[in-house]
Amino acid sequence: MKKTNKTIIAGNHTVIAGLTRNLLLFLLFITTTSMAQTKQWTLEECIQYAIDKNISIKQIELQKTNAEVELNTAQMSRLPELNGSVGQNWEFGFSSGQNNVKSTNQKQSNSNFSLTTSMPLFTGFRIPNEIARNKLELKAATENLAKAKEDLALNVASLFLQVLFNQEILKVNEEQLSLSKTQVEKTRVLVEVGKIPQSQLYDIEAQVAKDEVSVVQAKNNLNLALLDLAQSLELENTNGFDVYAPETGNVIAEYMSSVQPPQVIFNNALTIKPAIKAQEYKVESAEKTLNIAKSGYLPNLSLNAGYGTGYYYFYGLKDYINEAGELVHPTNRPFSNQIKESGREYIGLSLSIPIFNRFSVRNQVRSAKININNQQLELDNVKKTLYKEIQTAYLNATAAQEKFRSSDKAVKATSESFNYAKERYEVGKSSVFEFNEARTKYIQSQSEQIQAKYDYIFRTKILDFYNGVPIKL
Repeated sequence: MKKTNKTIIAGNHTVIAGLTRNLLLFLLFITTTSMAQTKQWTLEECIQYAIDKNISIKQIELQKTNAEVELNTAQMSRLPELNGSVGQNWEFGFSSGQNNVKSTNQKQSNSNFSLTTSMPLFTGFRIPNEIARNKLELKAATENLAKAKEDLALNVASLFLQVLFNQEILKVNEEQLSLSKTQVEKTRVLVEVGKIPQSQLYDIEAQVAKDEVSVVQAKNNLNLALLDLAQSLELENTNGFDVYAPETGNVIAEYMSSVQPPQVIFNNALTIKPAIKAQEYKVESAEKTLNIAKSGYLPNLSLNAGYGTGYYYFYGLKDYINEAGELVHPTNRPFSNQIKESGREYIGLSLSIPIFNRFSVRNQVRSAKININNQQLELDNVKKTLYKEIQTAYLNATAAQEKFRSSDKAVKATSESFNYAKERYEVGKSSVFEFNEARTKYIQSQSEQIQAKYDYIFRTKILDFYNGVPIKL
């Protein structure tokens, strides 16, 4: 009985220990999940995460890796090639043996083994030009990857600023809702003392309902903006995703240095932008392709060497009498002896001189020249497009700057007007209609100011993008 009780107690301790362990693991999981959900992402973290996870970036990285493989292939073409071959033949009827003596109805088999090598000595400068071209193609692929990362960073910055914009719009709507609820209580007091009619209380309560709808809509817009940003980061789980909103002081002064003349930004962009550098490499690559095509006019010289041996086996050998009248019992020579004695080596030079190739080389040269002109025109087009984009970005930035300044003045004016209307309403000297009208103008000016602020910030980030400045807040 005592043993049974001890067993039960021990079992209970085991169960309790297991439950405690599971509870601790569960609490750890909840804590970790909660910490992960409350993490606020900075703009720099969002950009880096998007670059690491973006599928398009990974595809372009594979293109760069493929360019590295092609360069390695061109570099290895200088080396000699080595090939081995094995052959097995069976012959029936009239056949020739090792001494080329023909016999009647003789069955035999022979095995051939060979090892050959060939090394290019001169290829009309084709190989060095191929290596140079593939190096340029690798550089172009590297710049294309950098351009893709820059474009993705700019897109993430746009979505990030959209989130910040919606956060501030939500905050404005929540503040107005809180104000409306406060005004309901004040209006109720005014109604009770008989300073204003009951209808104004109904009007302000209706305004509260409208403000609640505005808050719901603002929250939905914020959630959609967060979802767009999270999807651009390739996040599998977007629950609890949030961003860190940096403090913004004097926006105009803080970002003024980014607004530089278009020609200054363009001159700098010509030396640093991946799109320009990639196309310049393509022009140089096209020139190397022309040299490769011209190599078809020149002779090719190769060094060749090899070793070969064989083994013969005759079936059904019969005795015969030789010229001396002696009886001969023929046998097959041993395999090892034949392999050693039948070996042959050779070394030599091979010169191939092009005489007439149906004008294929000439047409390859002509196509290569056309491609050079096409790549040069593409480079000119990329430069012109870049300058147009910089001009547009500069005008948009200066316009956004002026709009923000104007909206700042509008906020100050409507704020004073709203405070005056609020004071008059609270003492019963104005109607709900006048109060709401002033408040609506104030909210609208705040929204326009927020929109102008983030539009200005984004426009300056575009100028930074063209100027080679990392995108950050």
